Amino acid sequence: MVSSRQRYSSRLTVFKSIFILFSIFSVNTSSMVIDNLNDVRANWSAISDQVMGGISEVNFYEMEEDGQKFYRLEGNVSTENNGGFIQSRVGLNIKAKDFNGIRIKVRGNNNEYFVHLRAPRMLPWNYYYAEFYASSDWEIIDIPLSSFKYSRNQNDNLNSKVIRSIGIVAYGKDFSAQLDLANIELY
Repeated sequence: MVSSRQRYSSRLTVFKSIFILFSIFSVNTSSMVIDNLNDVRANWSAISDQVMGGISEVNFYEMEEDGQKFYRLEGNVSTENNGGFIQSRVGLNIKAKDFNGIRIKVRGNNNEYFVHLRAPRMLPWNYYYAEFYASSDWEIIDIPLSSFKYSRNQNDNLNSKVIRSIGIVAYGKDFSAQLDLANIELY
């Protein structure tokens, strides 16, 4: 005959096993909306390479089309005078290790764009970056934090850092940029 103490011990062992398996295979399911243009808003600022002598021009403003609110980053990106970028970014204070990636809802003009992340104590010209392609149709794009590269070609681990800012960026070539952003969140 099995005692109640043995049954309790068996159940406890099963519970511990399930807990360990869940801990090993669990995926971070939390998310944090940074800006959805409805109930969650961020304080964006637009900058261009003019801060360092470039001639790129940037505009960043809110629009609505067919009931969809969005921000538009647009301008002429020029590599003259050692320039070549326009961006809009928002300040944050978030631990990267608490999330798996960045999710954006975007559309564009069939060009490559970037997401830039900065950590505290980084020099202004240093950042982590990931590239994405923005077609002319609305898309939701997931960018894993593990895919971000450090701009200075060093192996620097983003996962242990605090994210100080997130920027959407048109960069690196002469072109007319137009990127629409309807949602940005960490997942």
